[in-house]
Amino acid sequence: MRPIEMLIPYIRNSRTHSDAQIAQIAASIREFGWTNPILIDGENGIIAGHGRLLAAFKLSLTEVPCIEIADMTKAQKRAYIIADNKLAENAGWDKELLALELGELKADGFDLDLIGFDLEELGELFELDTNIGLTDDDDAPEVANAAISRPGDIWVCGNHRVMCGDSTNITEVERLMNGSQADLIITDPPYNVAYEGGTAEKLTIQNDNMSKGAFYQFLLAAYSAMFAVAKDGASLYVFHADKEGNNFCTAMTDAGFKMAQCCVWVKQSLVLGRQDYQWQHEPVLYGWKPTAAHRWYADRKQTTVWHFDRPQRNDVHPTMKPVALIEYPLCNSSKSGDVVLDLFGGSGSTLIACEKHNRSARLMELDPKYCDVIIHRWQAFTGKRAALAEMGAI
Repeated sequence: MRPIEMLIPYIRNSRTHSDAQIAQIAASIREFGWTNPILIDGENGIIAGHGRLLAAFKLSLTEVPCIEIADMTKAQKRAYIIADNKLAENAGWDKELLALELGELKADGFDLDLIGFDLEELGELFELDTNIGLTDDDDAPEVANAAISRPGDIWVCGNHRVMCGDSTNITEVERLMNGSQADLIITDPPYNVAYEGGTAEKLTIQNDNMSKGAFYQFLLAAYSAMFAVAKDGASLYVFHADKEGNNFCTAMTDAGFKMAQCCVWVKQSLVLGRQDYQWQHEPVLYGWKPTAAHRWYADRKQTTVWHFDRPQRNDVHPTMKPVALIEYPLCNSSKSGDVVLDLFGGSGSTLIACEKHNRSARLMELDPKYCDVIIHRWQAFTGKRAALAEMGAI
């Protein structure tokens, strides 16, 4: 072991390391240990391992394992610094064997984020975006008018939990969480615009037509419940309407969250309304619980403008979000195995996104009929059966 401050990086090292890669190396060291020590010369100059040194700084380590190679000439050291990186790049993959190995690791519950492949690469190997479900991502089956779910019911859907209950009631939210804490929150509360669906069913949403003061108190109670069950540093995404933007922002910060940015979901077509300018976007508040550093798992190229098509059908819920839209922040701000909370479950798009990406969802939905939609949608997508937490299978 050598004290970290004694090591001297090669000033002309041409290999670059992004913040995302340093985070991956740090996570690998935390999971597997130091399987690959830093190579140094007799004067503590680094020959190989500049990325590992940066990861050690990120992990706040004071010492790192090193192997000293003292018999290289200066020219050999300079050449090896390049060759060590380039030769590894020249290797290839047997993609069939790789997919088989990664598939078995995933089935065993291992966090594939620790291996270094990004979501696009894993998608190419597993065809995650199209083949994981038995139905299309945005399919939602119709349900009977007489709801099966009742207030207080908690359904277990694989490793997910869905409750028919009140998102402003901390006791009910704690029942939903069952002792777990949220690593990420993605939610779509009522917009307080008295929205009525454009289909023949004229679907509506509860708590969608309040006075401004009452709506603020409603949001504050929901945000406060989220804050109470969120891990330190947990990120938060909130879809909302510009008309009530001040209430959404103020209640979010009053509950204790940091409001960092506002992203914009741009749809492929307008939503016809009574305004002069027809709406073709929805804002999304982004922030986190500021009691610890928030977590970010994407690169630095992501932007505040999100282009995703809205679903072609929304006859089971008036403001149904496409799963692809939910997947975007889900993968940016969580990892496999994380708990994701949505206190306004709606049609269940957050649940389907979590099912696809090995997250554990916690959904609350006040309306028993929409709760049934969520349950039936998950069952159709997975081919599995949901069960009442205390009563067994349906």
